[in-house]
Amino acid sequence: MTSPDVAVPDAAPDWPAPTADGPLDATVEVPGSKSLTNRYLVLAALADGPGRLRGALRSRDTLLMARALRALGTRIEDDPAAPGDWLVTPGTAAGPVTVDCGLAGTVMRFLPAVAALSDGAVRFDGDAGARVRPMGPVLTALRALDVDVAEHGEPGHLPFTVTGTGAVAGGTVDVDASGSSQFVSGLLLAAARFERGLTVRHTGPTLPSLPHIEMTVALLRAAGVEVDDSRPTIWQVEPGPVAARDVRVEPDLSNAAPFLCAALIAGGTVRVPGWPAATTQPGGLLPGILERMGATTRLDGDVLSVTGTGSVRGVDLDLHAAGELAPTVAALAALADSPTRLRGIAHLRGHETDRLAALSAEITRLGGQAEQTADGLVITPRPLHGGTVRTYADHRMATFGAMIGLAVPGVLVEDVATTAKTIPDFVGLWSGMLA
Repeated sequence: MTSPDVAVPDAAPDWPAPTADGPLDATVEVPGSKSLTNRYLVLAALADGPGRLRGALRSRDTLLMARALRALGTRIEDDPAAPGDWLVTPGTAAGPVTVDCGLAGTVMRFLPAVAALSDGAVRFDGDAGARVRPMGPVLTALRALDVDVAEHGEPGHLPFTVTGTGAVAGGTVDVDASGSSQFVSGLLLAAARFERGLTVRHTGPTLPSLPHIEMTVALLRAAGVEVDDSRPTIWQVEPGPVAARDVRVEPDLSNAAPFLCAALIAGGTVRVPGWPAATTQPGGLLPGILERMGATTRLDGDVLSVTGTGSVRGVDLDLHAAGELAPTVAALAALADSPTRLRGIAHLRGHETDRLAALSAEITRLGGQAEQTADGLVITPRPLHGGTVRTYADHRMATFGAMIGLAVPGVLVEDVATTAKTIPDFVGLWSGMLA
């Protein structure tokens, strides 16, 4: 039985964010990592035989990825004998086909290089919000590799068409990945299938979310691909097969962050099982960040426990390696006892929304003070009041609003259903934590 087709979540009425009535004592089972699930899906689609993904996240972004890969000829099925597992059989489709990216950066940035290996035209498009997200570095790199790319709107953005001939020669490309590490990862994931492999050289002034590139490199090596990353900001992938594998997806550590942070806001302890002793996920930096902000953390086996007193300390924090944690840390900062400066996150202006502008606007809307800097935010705590938190179709803005609501009565979160992008039942998990 194949997985259900992906659907765009309907906009929900404003959700009353529940306020904590005392210290927490909860264990939260967090679904699998979106970043890992979508990378594993791409590698399984490019592999030399059938593979299996255990514990794969089923959310809007991962269902979009699965549907896109099916359009490109990959067979992705549920295993009736092991619910939750995906069975992946590689294949190639002849165009023309269309890929719906939704608002998923991993789909729009990982699959153009895969489409270049197909035989025919592959048109990429997505939600209205996706059409403003930058794509230029990927398209420029593909053209430098003699791949036919036709743009149908604003240059460097969706929609566009990649026309493959069944093979890509490969070689060397320069990429400015200052706007997103996904520009590098998208090229590396397909590079072993290029006839000469690929060398990618980052040419921009900054490189955000380097752990996500390290994650990509680690997964390639685990699949038997030879990658040389010994030189800073240069990655050389040798041509060769991608091994079919049976893999288990780690919990999404960044999605665990709002739940663990709730212990700082409300006091008490929140536990997340399945926390890895070592990980390539940027969310692995969270325990250290929370300790700086006043928490006590403990890893017992694979269970991470975070304990707080209900008091939050402000910090000066460079988040360039884990920008996806910024909305979560910003919620803590708005409730802290002293100012917070978040640095190294200018690239968040190109995410699902301009997250720096959104966070500044929503903190201010609730009575707080937040100012944008060239590369981040300065948040000065002020007494907050209830109101509606706008989410801008951004799942992390919705969880930001839920966190504020723990301490501030009367907070409403607009379109909380947008959390389905990475957490299929956020409201249920949040309510269960408070129960």
